Amino acid sequence: MVPQPIGAHVPEPPGRRAPLGEREFARWLTGRLAEFLGRSAEDIDPRTPFAEYGLDSVAALSLYGDIEDEFALYLEPTVAWDHPTVEALARCLADEYARSGGPARADGSAEV
Repeated sequence: MVPQPIGAHVPEPPGRRAPLGEREFARWLTGRLAEFLGRSAEDIDPRTPFAEYGLDSVAALSLYGDIEDEFALYLEPTVAWDHPTVEALARCLADEYARSGGPARADGSAEV
């Protein structure tokens, strides 16, 4: 094993994914939504419906693509409408992540 410099990122071994829970997905979704809307993440309420923020279908499809790219989760393109808040979508993503082999934990926490 080659020693890594302090603070260096060591990738997960092939076939293993970092554990993610609702909290991590909510944090990521809040950041993405804030970016789409040109707002700060602090302005995003996880219980406010996406429609109230003016999230349109183009942004929703972009979010769907980002979820695929970032987490290798392949969901229905309507996922943002079926789970219309950060809180609901984060729960859905954590469930799907766990089902797909990601080591999500039931309490929503992760060892990162």
